[in-house]
Amino acid sequence: MTTEEFTPTAAPLAEKLLGSAQEILARYPAGRERSALLPLLHLVQTEEGYVSPAGVAFCAEVLGINKAQVGAVATFYTMYKRRPTGEYLVSVCTNTLCNVMGGQAVYDRLTEHLGVGHDETTADGKITLEHAECLAACDYAPVVTVNYDFTVDQATPDSAVELVDKLAAGERPTPARGARICSLKEMQYQLAGFADPRDGAVGDGVAGAPTLRGVRLAQEHGVAVAGFDPETPITKTKPAREAGALPTPAPAAKADEKADKTAEEKPGRVASVVKAATTAVKAVAGKVEERRHAGQKTEDPQIRTAELRNPTASEPARPGAEAGSPPPANAAEAAGAATSPPAGDGKPAGDSPRTPDPTRGSEEEK
Repeated sequence: MTTEEFTPTAAPLAEKLLGSAQEILARYPAGRERSALLPLLHLVQTEEGYVSPAGVAFCAEVLGINKAQVGAVATFYTMYKRRPTGEYLVSVCTNTLCNVMGGQAVYDRLTEHLGVGHDETTADGKITLEHAECLAACDYAPVVTVNYDFTVDQATPDSAVELVDKLAAGERPTPARGARICSLKEMQYQLAGFADPRDGAVGDGVAGAPTLRGVRLAQEHGVAVAGFDPETPITKTKPAREAGALPTPAPAAKADEKADKTAEEKPGRVASVVKAATTAVKAVAGKVEERRHAGQKTEDPQIRTAELRNPTASEPARPGAEAGSPPPANAAEAAGAATSPPAGDGKPAGDSPRTPDPTRGSEEEK
């Protein structure tokens, strides 16, 4: 694909990003290139700082999908910005633990100091402020990140204000831990799957005490994994089986017979539940059929009444149809039926026609 094949909307970005985009596509198997949409959206933000309409068109044309499909993804994830974002995205965690530890107070102080609210950018375009639901650092609560890297742990309103003042002045303070502070566009390049080109980019931050607590406790108490050698390289693929360890496939016919026999002996959990439910339904249906059978007597008066109204159940009972009285099954039932008047239509008393009140006049006079 060349830059000449893009529409006028996407062509300017294609001139700058097509090479990197093709490198991203090469990471995916043939026919699965659509999975590259996420890093492509980050790639677009390296140039514009947000996913613009031109960026949506560029991604759609690179992947051969429509813009609505790209927009659906870009609007779902909060890390894709839909309007211009500052050079530094300052995120304050205001979720449960950080909030309890003062995260909301930090955020409120920053909104007052910067004069912006959530997802808003300062007039100089330097800082965009946002409150985050969770930054996955509860042991350092409350935390503040800059462009998704941890910058201030156990933050206070004063330490947060000090941070944004330095950023506004063009400084890049040393983070509490993690990688060196970079711009949002530089961070998007890393999120697109490319290495940070800056020399010593990860050399500033160090691991904090809560992170190292488990290791230090293990060292103090002599806890270690038996036979563990930290110098042992991690295998990237599954070890190959020895030739003799490979199972010998059974003939097709015998294999099928064995599978059928195994399935019969050990049915799956879902199959067992379905079978039990089917058996129960058939048992109930059998009882109902037995009661409906001609000449079969039943002791249930409700069922006898239904059978008299519609013996074969071939068609619905007609509204208002009179049902015959079921024959009494015993002397007590016969005595009760003789002294009980027929049931009415079951309407509540309030539905009965009211007797006109002569003192209130007729309906026409009202």
